[in-house]
Amino acid sequence: MQERNVIWSATAVTVAPFVDFFEALTPFIVIAIVLIITDSRFGIEAAQKRGETIRTSRMWRRAINKLVDYICWVSLAGVFSSTYSSILGVPMLTAFVMLVVYGIELISIFNNYFEYKGLDIRISLVKSVKAAFKRFTKSDADIFERKGKEDEQGE
Repeated sequence: MQERNVIWSATAVTVAPFVDFFEALTPFIVIAIVLIITDSRFGIEAAQKRGETIRTSRMWRRAINKLVDYICWVSLAGVFSSTYSSILGVPMLTAFVMLVVYGIELISIFNNYFEYKGLDIRISLVKSVKAAFKRFTKSDADIFERKGKEDEQGE
């Protein structure tokens, strides 16, 4: 009886920090599950529209693989946040990292949805990032271009 109490106590002491760590990250895992279900739904409908055969074993394998990947990403984001948020002063580091990862999944969802609906629209992650970066740095680029043109005209 006493041995069992020691084993249960040791297990509780060992597991408690992990439970505390993942308790704060639970909303991110729930969001990941919702995204996986949504992506699977629209992916299946897009594949049916293309005339592909749907294999449920492959669907479940991919969904579980995505869930494991998301748990790894959430864990990594949580570790980044607990390690660097005090140094960088960014308390929402977990949310930022997960926003990037969820953005990739959202692009997949939208592409599958557009294909299912028969729309000829594709969202590209690289083009989206380039467009956002251009929009973000456009004012700086304009200033540098004008400055260079003024210097050439003044000489």
